[in-house]
Amino acid sequence: MLFSRHETRLPTPDEALKGRPEPEFALPERHTVLGNPLAGPYPEGLVVADFALGCFWGAERKFWQTPGVWTTLVGYQGGHTLNPAYEEVCSGLTGHTEAVRVVFDPSAVSYESLLKLFWESHDPTQGFRQGNDRGTQYRSAIYTHSPVQQSTAESSRDAYQSVLQRSGYGTITTEILPAGPFFAAEPYHQQYLDKNPAGYCGIGGTGVSCPIGVASADG
Repeated sequence: MLFSRHETRLPTPDEALKGRPEPEFALPERHTVLGNPLAGPYPEGLVVADFALGCFWGAERKFWQTPGVWTTLVGYQGGHTLNPAYEEVCSGLTGHTEAVRVVFDPSAVSYESLLKLFWESHDPTQGFRQGNDRGTQYRSAIYTHSPVQQSTAESSRDAYQSVLQRSGYGTITTEILPAGPFFAAEPYHQQYLDKNPAGYCGIGGTGVSCPIGVASADG
């Protein structure tokens, strides 16, 4: 590893690696499972949502398997470094978390349904880790693209917190913030578990059902 690791705290903007003005790779054109373009602009009527719930390999598969999802791509979000490389993100010196961008048709699947999948697919009480994966890049996060998404995500967190506490879990540490820049990850990370069906997947939930509804909240 070329960088000293920051596993227990986020770097300040002054501490973070500076990055680079452009990515060092070209993003593949299409999703290997869904067949649709990875990058925008997306067709009119589709909605973007961003989630971080641990290693993005398994997290992305959870969403591409959901009917109504048009495309997914993995990347880095919530940090300071421009166009970070995977090794830089893993150093903890960029401030990013591993995220999944989900582009969906709100007439086929609601934002609330995606939130329910998000909460139930990981343990959002673990801070800078997810299971055996440790580091700030594995923190839980929701990055929102409208005030409606923000309020819906916050309401879902509060509802899930109540049932988690009754089941013996602690406080949810998920950050819920308006979306900042999303930097796509390297091509080999995109749809990784489709290309490597026996590959590592560290995603695992608490077994506690999230009690939010399914009314449309596409924002």
